Amino acid sequence: MKQRRTSLKDLADRLGVSIATVSRALRNSHEVGEELKTKIQALAKELNYRPNPFAQSLRKEAPRVIGVIVPNLVTHYYAAVLDGIEDYATRAGYSVISANSHESHERESLLLDNFLDMHVEGIIACLAQDTVDYSHFRELHKMGIPLVFFARTCLPELFSQVVANGDVAAQEATQHLIDKGARRIAFIGGPNHLDMVRRRKHGYLEALRENRIAIDRSLVVCGKIDFEVARKSTLDLLQREERPDAILAFNDILTYAAFDAIKAASLRIPDDVAIIGFTDGDTAAFVTPRLSAIMDQAHEQGMKACELLMRNINGDPKIYQEVVPMILKIRESSEKS
Repeated sequence: MKQRRTSLKDLADRLGVSIATVSRALRNSHEVGEELKTKIQALAKELNYRPNPFAQSLRKEAPRVIGVIVPNLVTHYYAAVLDGIEDYATRAGYSVISANSHESHERESLLLDNFLDMHVEGIIACLAQDTVDYSHFRELHKMGIPLVFFARTCLPELFSQVVANGDVAAQEATQHLIDKGARRIAFIGGPNHLDMVRRRKHGYLEALRENRIAIDRSLVVCGKIDFEVARKSTLDLLQREERPDAILAFNDILTYAAFDAIKAASLRIPDDVAIIGFTDGDTAAFVTPRLSAIMDQAHEQGMKACELLMRNINGDPKIYQEVVPMILKIRESSEKS
């Protein structure tokens, strides 16, 4: 089995020092004492540590490069965010290297190591759904590496962030469903520890409270962001004697899973079950019936995230919290007669 290349973090962990100290020692910096420098360099040789030759060539050519980590690059939302980042970066004279964490905390941490080895000037990231330990991002802050979060975020006291107004949008969408006669509205969401999930769920619950509709916790299903898991959860809800008469779904993956489950249960949309989903994809207008959607301005989010990163790279120490509004587009799937 192929062994993973030794990283700066591996060396730092073995010696109980920071990645920044290891990096300085390998550059023979006077900032590190001779004894520690010798120990670090000896361990690097023992573990066959090799600086990334691609990164070295980049540094000689002096291009300007930023890294981007997304949880699932094949979805329309993340592709659109990346498009916005690339548009802004290109105008600023930067190239973009993107990487996919596949919703894995371990892979996310490894990707950060890879970006450090490549000497990117800054990083834009969206958390993997199973990330609950943020120590790898704290380490970046200690090293002074510019980083901006978007969508799923953490450590707002350390890093700038770009999010959508998911709470407001979810409240508007839920209110629309209530206005159309729905009373048992289900929320199909992702893991509760994600701030993005909490914001959208909060807006949904606020609409129920304002309309004095009793909150049925069994209709709030927050689990893994996965098509099959969400489809099964929706089918379970639909098979109950008191099934939901409407569904608000957290993102495009869960939206289309719920949409498919409703049809698989031989129920009519929207007459039996209305549905609104958070999705920015063009396909929302082409399914039957056409899907009501809460649309991220994903390209704008990407542009804004890159703008904030450039400010940081250029010496602005301020931490920004930017909110990009969402757009509720009503179509056939929620228009009960």
